[in-house]
Amino acid sequence: MHPCFIIRGADVLITMDDQRREIKGGDILVRDGVIEAVGTLLYDDDAQIIDGRGTVVTPGLVNTHAHLFQSMTRALPATQNLSKHDGLRHFYPIWARYTPEHACVSAMVGLAELAFSGCSLTADHPHLLPSGAGLDGSIEAAKSVGLRLHAVHDVTHSQGNTSNQNPNSVVTQHDHILTQSAQCIDAFHDPREGAMTRIALGACFPHDVESEVMQRTADVARDKGVMLHSSIGCSAFDVSYTIENKHKNMIERLHDLGWTGADVWLAGATKLDQHHIELLAETQTRMTHTPCSDCRFGLGIAPIQALRNAGVCVGLGTDGGASNDVSNLMSEARQAMLLQRVMNGPEAMTAREALEMATRGGAQVLGRTDLGQISVGMRADIAIWDVADIESAGAWDPAALLLAGPTQVKHLFVEGKHVINNGWLATLDISRVLTRHSALVRGLQAA
Repeated sequence: MHPCFIIRGADVLITMDDQRREIKGGDILVRDGVIEAVGTLLYDDDAQIIDGRGTVVTPGLVNTHAHLFQSMTRALPATQNLSKHDGLRHFYPIWARYTPEHACVSAMVGLAELAFSGCSLTADHPHLLPSGAGLDGSIEAAKSVGLRLHAVHDVTHSQGNTSNQNPNSVVTQHDHILTQSAQCIDAFHDPREGAMTRIALGACFPHDVESEVMQRTADVARDKGVMLHSSIGCSAFDVSYTIENKHKNMIERLHDLGWTGADVWLAGATKLDQHHIELLAETQTRMTHTPCSDCRFGLGIAPIQALRNAGVCVGLGTDGGASNDVSNLMSEARQAMLLQRVMNGPEAMTAREALEMATRGGAQVLGRTDLGQISVGMRADIAIWDVADIESAGAWDPAALLLAGPTQVKHLFVEGKHVINNGWLATLDISRVLTRHSALVRGLQAA
């Protein structure tokens, strides 16, 4: 892509800036991966022109919770009608047969699918790693696709855990995994503005991790200046197991162990009560909402508007192929909006509020002050949506994308580089990747 370009004359430019401006006929001038100007009738002698007519332009979407390694185990017949916990006993024997190639190719397909949904940044939380694999596979996959990645190094797969069912081939000693965590941060974490890769430390199954490990992990993260990520646990099993074995509910336990604060984001909000919401707001802890996964397992409806009204920063997540089966962030935003209306009525959440969670909100959750909005000085992560096609036909408000609009992007730019170009993945040969992905899946099925 040319280092300087102008997106010209968008039907509506949804900036998600501090004023939440929506500019009709809006232009964006990008130079060297950074937004240089926003307005109308922009001009630059050096700029390549991208025609924005018939489109709505938004910031690139931000996915705050995913398990990219799971894209090879979607729609598993034995798990389709099971609870989240009961389903794991069917998944782990399959994941135990993964090689580093399985993890990398699976991540590549998951990242490409997210890109088609307008996602420019995703967090990835692999709660197991095949023998001989590290986070470098998903990091290389993200570089190939062209997306930003916040990779979470997980401490759940350590010895002493009793309920998470991780196979022995992915179990690691406590001291070794904490050393690995520090080494991973040193090798891959980029704290600078515009970073394509950042590292966080996480516990996917915190109810099953010893208190000392949780505390030491938090110490390592804060010493290294990285964020922490965990699941609250929103299934009936998670709740009962934590109370019976840890004698506290999960939010209280995480708080006592140092896993709340502005450098922490948590997933799984369906079991939150008002006390939990107040604690999250007081500690400035961020939250991820995974509405499609919650529906998939019948976990309930998360009190998202109550969290937002209390001042908690909320983003959206797709979860993984084992718990959602689809990775489309626009679909998550629509589902989030609809569920809040089911719970609280048609005025509970607007289409624009839900889109904000998928853009600006997600960036804030992940601690990114350099993206999530279209304004001067921000990184050029930009999604362009075709509203001249059938999905938006008849829409009187084209900016209400979540009511009547496409779920796949026409153009996606990340750091000013073309990732999706006119509906096609511009960074790699996806058909070749899918062929290899299918072959690896067949091998898993035959084993």
